[in-house]
Amino acid sequence: MRHINSKLPHVSTTIFTVMSKLASKYDAINLSQGFPNFETDKGLVDLVSHAMQNGYNQYAPMPGLMSLREVIAEKTNSLYSSNYHPDTEVTVTSGATQAIFTIISACISPGDEVIIFKPAYDSYEPSIELFGGTIVPVQLSVPNFSVDWQEVASKITSKTKMVIINTPHNPSGSVLSKNDMLQLEKLLRDTDIILLSDEVYEHIIFDGQQHQSAALFPGLAERAFITASFGKTFHTTGWKMGYCIAPKDLMAEFRKVHQFNVFCSSHPMQYALAAYLKEPKNYLSLPNFYQEKRDTFLSLIKDSRFTFSPAAGTYFQLLDYAAITDEGDVAFAERLTKAHKIASIPVSVFNLNGQDDKVLRFCFAKTEDTLKRAAAVLCEI
Repeated sequence: MRHINSKLPHVSTTIFTVMSKLASKYDAINLSQGFPNFETDKGLVDLVSHAMQNGYNQYAPMPGLMSLREVIAEKTNSLYSSNYHPDTEVTVTSGATQAIFTIISACISPGDEVIIFKPAYDSYEPSIELFGGTIVPVQLSVPNFSVDWQEVASKITSKTKMVIINTPHNPSGSVLSKNDMLQLEKLLRDTDIILLSDEVYEHIIFDGQQHQSAALFPGLAERAFITASFGKTFHTTGWKMGYCIAPKDLMAEFRKVHQFNVFCSSHPMQYALAAYLKEPKNYLSLPNFYQEKRDTFLSLIKDSRFTFSPAAGTYFQLLDYAAITDEGDVAFAERLTKAHKIASIPVSVFNLNGQDDKVLRFCFAKTEDTLKRAAAVLCEI
């Protein structure tokens, strides 16, 4: 038999695939994987169709259509008082995960240390491992998932090459404050440490808070790759479209890998997104849109035995089930799916050493009918 020396010997199928497959098998309401179950704006779909019908079906330029890069730069510079140049500092990607992989592959070499905050999106660690990097975890804790910056400072060594942050944060729904970003800026000052700022939920933030992008802080922006997602923003996760912004010298290294990774992203979708982004209300309306869904979901389950702190951002809500059972979160999530027909994500799989805080993640990017049916189930448990 053929022997393959696996580069990722401990990696198996993601929890998202596992729980969605289980939800399908048991005909459960699927609040596990993070995708909306409602349609995107027909106007955006029509723009893609128009582009296809008018011949935009061959390769796009490697860094992305200039018209799209220009509107991305305009949006970013307007929102965050930055000065990104569309020609040399913006690249369109096939989703944010591809951007994250490309950043890590371009920057991380064997022996480099990368600080990540756990629970963490599950693509970070295997990407680091593939390129010989060493993961240096900082565990965040319920209920606030706040960062102990003194602990972070203690983890920085001469081998630290990168810090990865994610705000608004998946899976907790927490956000980094201005003070958090200022402390990070101070920590990284006078170092060569690169920042990877995963900001895919930048437009899904609640209760009047402002998204604290790395682009807002000069000492962070000068060293930061920032990733974003059109899929998250425009309810089109299946399109796998996103982008990366970074200073010119960092972006030059990013593109060296990007051109051999995917070369370019979907041409007709880029054409459509360039037109759609010209109307700011298409993304500025998202906080109210999703806060209404969050508030509806939480109102419907307020009399259940689950406890919670309202998510500050993203379209995920953590529910604490400690008052219901002592089961581990993986076992409880499986039982909820099989016996109660509702699927969620156990958070321990994203934690250091599988730390189990007795919380499950539920996606509320769903129709009102779906949220009502899900809430009815949760209230019966």
